[in-house]
Amino acid sequence: MKTYHINEIFYSLQGEGVRAGTPNFFIRFSGCNLRCSRDKEGFDCDTEFQSGTDWALEDIFKELRFLNPTCQSIIFTGGEPSLQLDDEMIDFFKSHDFYLAIESNGLRELSPKLDWICISPKTAEHTLRQKFAHELKYVRAYGQGIPTPRVEAKNYLISPAFDGSHLSERTLQWCIALCEKNPPWRLSVQQHKIWKVR
Repeated sequence: MKTYHINEIFYSLQGEGVRAGTPNFFIRFSGCNLRCSRDKEGFDCDTEFQSGTDWALEDIFKELRFLNPTCQSIIFTGGEPSLQLDDEMIDFFKSHDFYLAIESNGLRELSPKLDWICISPKTAEHTLRQKFAHELKYVRAYGQGIPTPRVEAKNYLISPAFDGSHLSERTLQWCIALCEKNPPWRLSVQQHKIWKVR
């Protein structure tokens, strides 16, 4: 029986981006194809995604129904979900009428069957393989400029870098100014850290 190595499965509100505030299941896959560091990228990854357990699709489905019997929206995240998310999993949840979203670094091409694609690049633009996104989100620390993306998107977002659960006023004001000076970029703060939800 095929399994997927998953760090955690939980139910919460989407805390950032265009879909902020919507209830979703989060399926966080283990593993990533990047190693972010503050020295290299200007921020550290704020999620533990290396550990995990193996799950079969039917067991994932049962867990979702246990967490909430009526929610029909899933966000695949990580780590990097594109390393494991495949057509078998997508087709399975589509057959159960789920809305499927993904948060990816864009280094791998994604299935067109997904309903919502959020790309948050962490590497140079020429390394990105996914060329379209419903939302394109760049995390920015103080002093980092506006990007020049190669990914075509419906929504362009700047997200201020948090230090753990703290967002400095200087970083926030810097990102506000970036958006004010560069339409159509808009601000997207990690509201779940303010709401104190997962």
